[in-house]
Amino acid sequence: MAVAQKLQRCAVSQTGRHTASVIFLHGSGDTGQGLRSWVRDILKQDLAFTHIRVIYPTAPARPYTPMRGALSHVWFDRYKISRDSPEHLESIEDMCSQLSAVVQEEVRAGVPKHRMIIGGFSMGGAMALHLACRYHPEVAGVFALSSFLNKDSVVYQAVQDRKGQCLPELLQCHGTADELVFHQWGEETGALLREAGMAVSFHSFPDLYHQMCRAEMDILRSWILKKLPPDSPPHGQ
Repeated sequence: MAVAQKLQRCAVSQTGRHTASVIFLHGSGDTGQGLRSWVRDILKQDLAFTHIRVIYPTAPARPYTPMRGALSHVWFDRYKISRDSPEHLESIEDMCSQLSAVVQEEVRAGVPKHRMIIGGFSMGGAMALHLACRYHPEVAGVFALSSFLNKDSVVYQAVQDRKGQCLPELLQCHGTADELVFHQWGEETGALLREAGMAVSFHSFPDLYHQMCRAEMDILRSWILKKLPPDSPPHGQ
């Protein structure tokens, strides 16, 4: 993988002792600050916890093939937006390296991987699955909102290879009115990951398009607290 660069990011700090972290990745064309603002608009406040720092990195601008090579803040390139398309592994590997540096910063801050969750919206959810399942399977969980993996994604083989070993639990949320057949692709992604050996929970939201909603955020918040409870002792104690 390429040498890691320091990604721009914003964060919502914990109000008490920092014992856990969530890394929340934006969708294509957005930024970390944009995603944080969107979440705040939905909840009427930040997604905030007494013990969990929520980090919103921003993908660097890169030429994006579906936009005819125009620069966009995307986590990786795509040959085209299709489940049947091969993955653009070079750009995915590069970003896994850069995002792994964010994970390691939290480790250096005293948060072990089993006290971390990685997730995202749309392309951010797919990126989170690559990062968590292939490089950091020790994390407590991964979430993918309105997301899908390509049909022959290398993530499926990575999960299959770790069957019976440490794997994060996956939370998926998707609106049934999502554009094209994205909801169907999301369901198929969850089914294939479950078949490969991953624990998956999938939540559908009637009439929701390619966006997030309050009910989804409430489920996500409860799931985060279940996976990262505040009464867990600091690492090493």
